Amino acid sequence: MSTVAFNNTVLRDGHQSLAATRMTTAQMLPAAPILDGMGFAGLETWGGATIDTCLRFLGENPFDRLRALKQAAPRTPQIMLLRGQNIVQYTSFPDDVVEAFVKANAAAGQDIFRIFDALNDVRNLATAIKAVRAAGKHARGEVCYTTSPVHTIPAFVTMVVEMEKMGCHSIGIKDMSGVLAPRIAYDLVKELKRRVGLPITLHTHDTAGLGATAYCAAIDAGVDAVEVSIAPFANGTSQPDTLRMLALLEGHPRCPQFDLAKLTELRTYFTGVYKELEKFTSPANERVDSDTLTYQVPGGMLSNFRTQMKEQGMADKLDQVLAEIPYVRACLGWIPLVTPTSQIVGSQAMLNVKFGRWKNLSQPSIDVALGKYGKTPGPIDPGVLALALKKPGTKLIECRPADLLAPRMPALRTELAAAGLPTDDEACVLYAMFPREYTALIKKPAAAPAAGAAGPVPGSPSPATAVATLKPVAAVTVTSGPATRYAITVEGKRTEVSVVEIG
Repeated sequence: MSTVAFNNTVLRDGHQSLAATRMTTAQMLPAAPILDGMGFAGLETWGGATIDTCLRFLGENPFDRLRALKQAAPRTPQIMLLRGQNIVQYTSFPDDVVEAFVKANAAAGQDIFRIFDALNDVRNLATAIKAVRAAGKHARGEVCYTTSPVHTIPAFVTMVVEMEKMGCHSIGIKDMSGVLAPRIAYDLVKELKRRVGLPITLHTHDTAGLGATAYCAAIDAGVDAVEVSIAPFANGTSQPDTLRMLALLEGHPRCPQFDLAKLTELRTYFTGVYKELEKFTSPANERVDSDTLTYQVPGGMLSNFRTQMKEQGMADKLDQVLAEIPYVRACLGWIPLVTPTSQIVGSQAMLNVKFGRWKNLSQPSIDVALGKYGKTPGPIDPGVLALALKKPGTKLIECRPADLLAPRMPALRTELAAAGLPTDDEACVLYAMFPREYTALIKKPAAAPAAGAAGPVPGSPSPATAVATLKPVAAVTVTSGPATRYAITVEGKRTEVSVVEIG
């Protein structure tokens, strides 16, 4: 059996799970070339919550981030997480918007698309899979792993067989909550390898302490790849650390080989980044939490959810809200907890704790009950369904939700043109999902990029032997025109500047 491949998630899921997705492009670029030369099978750099965070909090164009990272790490395939018909938002979009997003993303440098649906409704994957194939890129169909009375190995296998028929190039097992037990991981991978002829990747989180052992079991069963991160953006609610996995696999015939010295340099560098993002981190995200096996909140949401609870003055009610989540999930048809359903269930649990059960039924919860997100794995609680149908004229949706949506790209181009904004595919899809945030980004005055990490740039001379180092790390495009971004290290202190040609 061949060596198992490692994908690295430090530039996406690593900081999404442990630092509320706040790592900036400037903080990523110095490490990207090092990661590119390590031998990882893929670098997850985009998708999930990063697009939202780039626009809403960091003042960055996410497509510029992708281009910069692709230039800084050109040899390793770039991976993104795509929410099927939801793209990277919380609601379904028309097929033409999904197609335009995939086309623009592929043109900007994306190589591998991890395509999932929050309900595991394969109808919501079809358009994205076709669009990725049409762009000549790799479609990795994801099955969202969770535990419930209706989620069984035969049910997951049935879904994967269907995704193979739909044209996926490979399959991913997406264990967003870190609840996949080692023995189940072995059995699931073994059965999938028996039933389908596609490569299998396992993605998990170490939230409940099972992630690394689940990887070991899956590797024994023949999984083709696993996804790891780099400490301190690893372990806890993130993926297992690369060095840790190498130690666990020492002596194993499928253990890959990596430059341990470079991994240590990267860890030192990312420790500096982690310190810069400390207001978005929490010791609670770093430790093993076996309660996760009960409430199944995914790592990426848990990091953000704790921050949101603090902001809303409900930090002291977190345990009550988490305990309410399994109940809400069961009432909403045992939906997997993954974006956007994890946020829907989490918000409804918060409303139940604050106002009483179902006294305040959120619109997204109503939409789940009515089928606006797709077919739920299990039945909706009759009482909740009755509340959802209470408004006169309300009907259940039994078709693919996107079948009810009219094409939107022509209208988006017209609206953007009228507002004096760009009308290319990138602009249209970002505006479709985040109209206010995208408009604010385009109209804001040009500003200097955020500073990078305080830690030393990997591979740079020590302060004892060099007073200052000027090292170009990537070419990017800013609002004012072409620019080259430089990392400057002076007596061990690092910052970044952009040099812009203005004529």
